[in-house]
Amino acid sequence: MPDLVPFEEIVHLFDDFEHTAWRLETQHGYATDRVSPNWARWKAGEKLGFDPSSPWHVSVQAKAAEGRRFARVRLVDSPPTEGQSFLLASGLGNVEAGEDIRNLYRSEARRIGLPNFDFWLFDSRILAKFVIDKDGVTVGVEVTEEPAAVLVACQARDAAWHYAVPTREFQAQLPSDL
Repeated sequence: MPDLVPFEEIVHLFDDFEHTAWRLETQHGYATDRVSPNWARWKAGEKLGFDPSSPWHVSVQAKAAEGRRFARVRLVDSPPTEGQSFLLASGLGNVEAGEDIRNLYRSEARRIGLPNFDFWLFDSRILAKFVIDKDGVTVGVEVTEEPAAVLVACQARDAAWHYAVPTREFQAQLPSDL
């Protein structure tokens, strides 16, 4: 089992990847979201979109212009939790920046055997598996290039991607009161 490292120690991977950074998000909500300025804006009813002052949006846009790709699948409960509703709303800004975000109901994720942990997969060769506590706080990250672990993540990515629905299409299917 790889050692647990602070998230800050893997931040360089978001700049160093060559072609694809892909994430599976499995949580009902994230502590980092609840303390972000966007959370308060969203709770106040403000629409969240592309923000040219957001370091994430700027990075995604720059990498997309270079031909590199950010993508993710987010698991969503039925009905979505508050944290998932926030991600659905705020994710549109990421999509506008150039990230491909898709959504998959948790029941479907279980049916197809997706793992129940978050991870980033960089260039289909580096796996960064998150350890997240019950309150949505990232405790640390396990990083590995071990072929069997990376293969499992690649298979999960491919299955998730096959069944997931693009964010805008997914949102159009949700009841309007969400």
